[in-house]
Amino acid sequence: MSSTIHFALPDGLFVRIQAVAGHTFRVRAGYSPDFPEPPLVRYGFISESGGGAACEAEQLGHRVLLKTRQAMLDVDKLDGTLVLSRADGTLLTSSAAPPRCGTADGYEVGLRMTEEEKFYGLGDTVKDRTQLRGLRCDIRQLNDASRVPVPFLMSSRGWAILVNTTRPHTIDIGCSISDRLSFGGQESEYDYYLIAGEGCDTLLDRFTNLTGRPAVLPIWAYGLTFISNQYATARDVIEDGLNFRREGIPCDMIGLEPGWMGTMRDYSTGKTWHPERFAVPSWDPKGPRTFMGALQRMGFKLSLWLCCNYDAAFEEDRHIVATTGTRPEVGIRPETAMETEASSPPPGAEEIWYGHLEKFVEQGVSAFKLEGYAYENYPDKQWANGMSAEETHHLYHLLLCRQMHRGYSGQTGRRAMIYSMKGYTGVQKYAATWTGYQYVNLIELLNQNMSGNVNALTDMEVHAPAGIHFGFLQTLSQVNSWAYWQHPSLLDPGLLQMFRAYAKLRYRMIPYLYSAAHAAARTGMPVMRAMRLMFPDDPRSDGLLEQYMLGDALLVGLTENVYLPAGVWIDYWTGERHTGPQELACRVPSHAGGPLFIRAGAIIPVWPEMSHLGQGSPELIGLQVYPQGSNEYTLYEDDGITYDYLEHKVAVTKIGFRSEGSRLAIRIEPRCGQYAGMPEKRMYELSIHADAEPSELLLNGAPLALHPDDAGDSRMTDSWQFDRASSLIRLTVQEDPGKQHPVRIEVGYDSDDIGRPMAKRTAGLPPSPKASSTNKLIRQVIAQVDEGLDRELTLHLVAERLHVNSSHLSRLFKREMGIPFSAYVLDKKMERAKQMLLAEHKIGDVADSLGFTDSSHFIRVFRKYWGMTPGKLKAPGPAR
Repeated sequence: MSSTIHFALPDGLFVRIQAVAGHTFRVRAGYSPDFPEPPLVRYGFISESGGGAACEAEQLGHRVLLKTRQAMLDVDKLDGTLVLSRADGTLLTSSAAPPRCGTADGYEVGLRMTEEEKFYGLGDTVKDRTQLRGLRCDIRQLNDASRVPVPFLMSSRGWAILVNTTRPHTIDIGCSISDRLSFGGQESEYDYYLIAGEGCDTLLDRFTNLTGRPAVLPIWAYGLTFISNQYATARDVIEDGLNFRREGIPCDMIGLEPGWMGTMRDYSTGKTWHPERFAVPSWDPKGPRTFMGALQRMGFKLSLWLCCNYDAAFEEDRHIVATTGTRPEVGIRPETAMETEASSPPPGAEEIWYGHLEKFVEQGVSAFKLEGYAYENYPDKQWANGMSAEETHHLYHLLLCRQMHRGYSGQTGRRAMIYSMKGYTGVQKYAATWTGYQYVNLIELLNQNMSGNVNALTDMEVHAPAGIHFGFLQTLSQVNSWAYWQHPSLLDPGLLQMFRAYAKLRYRMIPYLYSAAHAAARTGMPVMRAMRLMFPDDPRSDGLLEQYMLGDALLVGLTENVYLPAGVWIDYWTGERHTGPQELACRVPSHAGGPLFIRAGAIIPVWPEMSHLGQGSPELIGLQVYPQGSNEYTLYEDDGITYDYLEHKVAVTKIGFRSEGSRLAIRIEPRCGQYAGMPEKRMYELSIHADAEPSELLLNGAPLALHPDDAGDSRMTDSWQFDRASSLIRLTVQEDPGKQHPVRIEVGYDSDDIGRPMAKRTAGLPPSPKASSTNKLIRQVIAQVDEGLDRELTLHLVAERLHVNSSHLSRLFKREMGIPFSAYVLDKKMERAKQMLLAEHKIGDVADSLGFTDSSHFIRVFRKYWGMTPGKLKAPGPAR
């Protein structure tokens, strides 16, 4: 039976309802039976996948019941009201009143909300909360205020709406009437989609299937981007790149602001390099002598800021004619149809836009940042397709991003890296979006991510530890100098060291982030996830606005007060375990910028240290395993450059474990799939965070020998090691060369050791000192120690500062803390040293920061305390 029904209401309003998928209905109404397609459908930003889903229509008097495999829509043909249910009859929502359409005030549609219902989405329209019930929002693209509005709203009851218009409009979520969700605008007809689902994860999957799956960006885009000062010269840019390499800070892309152009903010198609700041030899503009050639040799990609206000509608329609042989429909206002042929450009569109950028790409430019048309600047403009400025308000940047995407990929065969300063429904398929200079606007990013736009970023604040922490633990990471000087080499030593450590941490986690990006491209589930997305049943999740999940496994906090949901959580910086649900006041170490927790049960793939990406997948990949119950992880790999991943040229590796009682079983399946440049061999270096000291380890059913800690390289494939200081089992295994059999690892423990603190069953490690005392004077001493770990501390010096007798203080301290003052200071310094080494700080830097006279002295003390050298403790990957 047809998936579409048509009928007319008694007042002459025509209604068309279509089942566009097994879970999605499109509802339209107007006073013309023709229903020309509006811009989002006309230009393919909403795709209905071939004409509809299998649907049964049952006539019930003046009602008609549309039934698909997953949903039902009951429609009243007398007044246009409807009821949406799941296929099993579960009510999702219904009309609150007959829809209003065609009046002088435009249209309005109202849907009922239950008392407990909550709503999420709308892009970056809202910046102070993620739960949107009670708000009335204008969906209007504006600089800073709302760069990427998305008229998509999903309910905690398992349904969602998408308003199908490119004009500004309004959505009222129980603000005017407490139990009503309504939306309306100035059009004479309405058009929207109703999506049935389960949780928000399902709704995001179905929404992005309708509007376009998020792009997997080139792999180097997930590294670090640095944007130079807008008045930088070519020499300045080269120096920026050299300083990254000199400081040992990984970085992949350097961007130029509008000052690169011969004319500042040149909107024309005649852009040239600034003749003084960026002199490119005319006789060799593509050769190795250019500053771009120098950047390429250092491993950097180059990005350019673009200014655009050309008629994107003309170019898009010309492209449709060229590829389909037919002229596109005019859209929702047939009276404004183009009178000229598509081959006749309007004034100002003499040249196809991307064509004037090809020369820059040939010279070595790899990415673009787009500043485009603003509605407020051209309120009376009529575009080449006959649309008004208001109709084009939300369409323009979609067309621009797609044309840039199409032009770059067509010219190079590589994935486009486009940053857009604005966006709308469907932008996720073509570009990343930049949220502006707000630095720590987490909520804006989370709302975009809950609206399908998973590749959103905000600039990093490099002059604060919290800014570095947040800036590196996003989907994308960018430092923007703009008119200032923000290169990390110009930071004070402490912040520089922190910046370097976070950059290295991010680059080690690239396979984890990249796999999450692949998952987003398949399901719409973002890399950065609001706590509501991950913990929908936790009543506190809506109020957790200063923390989020990065992928499945990492919880990132922006303040020291963190809420841990149910489960076991491991403090990345200290290794301490905490059981949720609980609110935790974290004490973030001085070398970190904020809380970071790993969810027990995680599997985190890591890469070896590198200065930049895009060098191909390494043969050796680390696996950080945090056993808890059972879990499975999927590692995605591709060539990182081309669109072959859309043709399923991807290697997928399934990794799982099961932990029961005194046994742990890990299984690594052979890689499934192929891609260009895929390593023939694959080695895995496992770091298993043990609950107890192992009694045996089997590899593919055969016992594997235990090597002592000082036996040499831990990457030997014929043995394993156990590091008592970090409670790590380390071993290296090789994929089956024939890719026929999985790698199987079994770990056995003595059942009496399970659950016992490692310190009680490991010889040679000193007991942890007490963290506090009830004595006010001793608390002051502890504070002095915490603040003075970077220098030599003596009891006599502390006593002088506190104006007390040193002998009395010595006796009191030992009585209260259980150990002498000198032993306490040593314990604190050694714990801090361990944390810094595990965070990949250099041994010399650790020695300096803890007040040792030289590295040799520090190494001797460390080895005596921990029973191993600092170099032996360090290992690649996240927390040990």
